[in-house]
Amino acid sequence: MSKKRLAAFFALVFSTLLFLSFSPKVHAEKTYTIGTDVTYPPFEFANKNNKYVGIDMDLMKAIAKEEGFKVNIKALGFNAAVQSLQSNQIDGVIAGMSITPERKQKFDFSDPYYKTGVVMAVAKNSKIKGLSDLRGKRVALKTGTAAADYAQSQQKKYGFKTVTFDDSDNMYNDVVNGNSVACFEDIPVMQYAIKTGTKLKIVTKPANSGYYGFAVLKGHNKDLVQKFNHGLKTLKKNGEYKKITDRYLSTDTVKSQKEANTKKGNEHSVFGLLKQNSGVLLKGLGQTLYLTVVGIIAATIFGVIIGLLGVLPNKFARGFSTTVIYIFRGLPLLVLALFIYNGIPSLTGSKIPAFIAGTITLMLNEGAYTAAFVKGGIEAVDAGQMEAARSLGLPFGKAMSKVILPQGIKIMIPSFINQFIITLKDTSILSIIGILELTQTGKIIIARNLEGFKVWGIVALMYLIIITLLTWLSKYVEKKMNN
Repeated sequence: MSKKRLAAFFALVFSTLLFLSFSPKVHAEKTYTIGTDVTYPPFEFANKNNKYVGIDMDLMKAIAKEEGFKVNIKALGFNAAVQSLQSNQIDGVIAGMSITPERKQKFDFSDPYYKTGVVMAVAKNSKIKGLSDLRGKRVALKTGTAAADYAQSQQKKYGFKTVTFDDSDNMYNDVVNGNSVACFEDIPVMQYAIKTGTKLKIVTKPANSGYYGFAVLKGHNKDLVQKFNHGLKTLKKNGEYKKITDRYLSTDTVKSQKEANTKKGNEHSVFGLLKQNSGVLLKGLGQTLYLTVVGIIAATIFGVIIGLLGVLPNKFARGFSTTVIYIFRGLPLLVLALFIYNGIPSLTGSKIPAFIAGTITLMLNEGAYTAAFVKGGIEAVDAGQMEAARSLGLPFGKAMSKVILPQGIKIMIPSFINQFIITLKDTSILSIIGILELTQTGKIIIARNLEGFKVWGIVALMYLIIITLLTWLSKYVEKKMNN
């Protein structure tokens, strides 16, 4: 009887496997990572709930739903998004990206989804009326944009100077505050910014007319471009495309947005901004502290090893230590971050997550400084201490661990805590590779409410509080060590 039951069990298992192997397979929805800008309303910006919305965002999500795939939106900033696509870190970019012959050499574009043109804007009270009035003056541009390319193509003819920014809000403010006399921007973006409260005015007709397109790396993700094109056609036929554009560009929508931006109530006071954005600010601070702790641990381990190599009685070890310290202290943190996040994947073809790239950047840069003061702390101990220990018969390793290091650590402790403070501040630079830390969070909030002075004041105060606490800790530890 048991044998029959066993045979029946195996027969059931076999028939189940046979059925599954021949039954139609259900494919899980594929997820694509899509890079976008941080502040580019009405195409992409964060709403009051700090969720990314805009024509590009709604269009991408609607096409994904229509075509049966998922999207993971990464707000990197335009220039960082383009570089991430070039290094194959992301699958595509939708960020008001103009289709140009130069970009077609590196990227495959979808069918155009929006017509645009470049205009020049100046401060409301400015007397500048056109390009001919720019000679000898400074103009603000946004890095990597078609508007910037157009402005630079006119620079020699009209004799103006340029300064570049990574986001639109800082570019606009540079003109509003009088540091630059004009800026160049795509017309729908500039019109939306002015209608929602930015104190600028357009003084030129649209030039260099072109189209926005969704981009993928050349020769990659052809199926994604096909899905985008098919979904775009469907949305235009069923009227959903018009609904999306009207949602952000119709007169009523823009008017209500302007009223929200110019509202003088509690929402735009410092306390109102804190209340409205406390959750996202604390999340950004948490990411900053987490990145700092992980980075300083990695940097300490790396730095101690390299520092100890620098005091070994071995020419190769000393030379290696000196070279590592020289290289990574000499490289700017921003350059190192972009090289690790975008440069290495371009060479290897392997993706590096932004957090890992940020941690490696901090480890190498801060670790080089740590190695320098570890080496210096050990060398600060009187050379007679090592000679005395060796004369007593202690081998080099024991003499170092039992005699030299305990004295050297007392010298190093304040420098360790000071390095922690420096690392905390340096995390702000990593927003360039899309890490949503405190500085990046501030940029996103400002793009929505245009309260740059107040938001940066809040962010600065948060940094100052943490750094003050760490400074007190440093002095307390130093006092204890001295006692």
